[in-house]
Amino acid sequence: MKRAMGIILTGGKNNRLKELSVERSIAAIPFGGKYRAIDFTLSNMVNSGIVNVGVLTQYSIRSLIDHLGSGKEWDLDRKNEGLRIFPPYLSEFGNGWYKGSADAIYNNMTFLERSDEEFVVIANGYAIYNMDYTPMLEQHVDKDADITIACRALDDLTENDKKTLGIVEIDEDSRIVDFKEKPLNPTGSLGSMGVYIMKRKFLIELMQDSAAKGYTDLVMDIIIRSIDSMRIYAYIFKGYWRPLNSIQLYYRANMDLLDPRVRRELLMDRRKIYTKVKDEAPAKYNEEADVKNSIIADGCIIEGKVENSVLNRGVRVMKGVHIKNSILMQGTTVEEGAQLNYCILDKGVTITAGKTLIGDQEWPLIVGKKITV
Repeated sequence: MKRAMGIILTGGKNNRLKELSVERSIAAIPFGGKYRAIDFTLSNMVNSGIVNVGVLTQYSIRSLIDHLGSGKEWDLDRKNEGLRIFPPYLSEFGNGWYKGSADAIYNNMTFLERSDEEFVVIANGYAIYNMDYTPMLEQHVDKDADITIACRALDDLTENDKKTLGIVEIDEDSRIVDFKEKPLNPTGSLGSMGVYIMKRKFLIELMQDSAAKGYTDLVMDIIIRSIDSMRIYAYIFKGYWRPLNSIQLYYRANMDLLDPRVRRELLMDRRKIYTKVKDEAPAKYNEEADVKNSIIADGCIIEGKVENSVLNRGVRVMKGVHIKNSILMQGTTVEEGAQLNYCILDKGVTITAGKTLIGDQEWPLIVGKKITV
């Protein structure tokens, strides 16, 4: 896919992820022990041969920029092309904050104009999936589409999950005939994955025209308004996919990774998912350690019992601790005798000796960053 460039949208503030998104964008949220959400979309682009990638940042960008760095881990630290990060900026005529996805692209039009690829792949940076965009581009060309949108069946998602997505309907030729964004009463069974392909020159013209009309959102203001006038097609993706649009989806996606079939599809059978490399010692299990069906990242020290949980780098689990069905982020310490069940602990949390924290499978208990309980 040398003839395609990439744009990754990291989204604005999302209160649905509660304390986890207070100091970071969703694209930067830790996932699966050692990854960040954006690693999956960025790796998908690199694995599809896209080496000219722009990341349009918006909200709480520090951790995201620190994670991406120069793009070395994705082989995007290049003199020409490579990874480019576009944060909001202040100007004489505005406060710099993007008003929506289309506004973010329009305010970085120079990136599009100075590139020479024929096509653009636009994707949200906060979904968990492993996908080759090449067949999608091939379908886009074969159908002579104006826009192609990656879509997936929603049979394995709840009704509440569907309310956070775009629901589409297609005809027998896969042309999209209806698109409802975040409907209160979703009725369709096919959802947009937030991945779009179109010609670069077409996108430039579309953004210029949309800006002149005051349109700011790619889906609500442009795609939905153009269902009848443009050739918009769906590309059906049949693999694992979870958007991190809510605490429930985030929690379940981490727990899904404990399933060998999901783990194999995301991280083993298909293309590799790259992430920032950190020099950590291997996880250490002391004699008292008892670990079952869990992901334990580098740098962890385990002296207690861990079941059905995901522990990120550098977590310390002391003697007498029992952790079940929980997600612990980097640098968390759980002291002697503490009990955790259905919890999500952000980075640097300390659970003091003897404490018991119990959440619910649908509403896990969340402890914010660097808090001592």
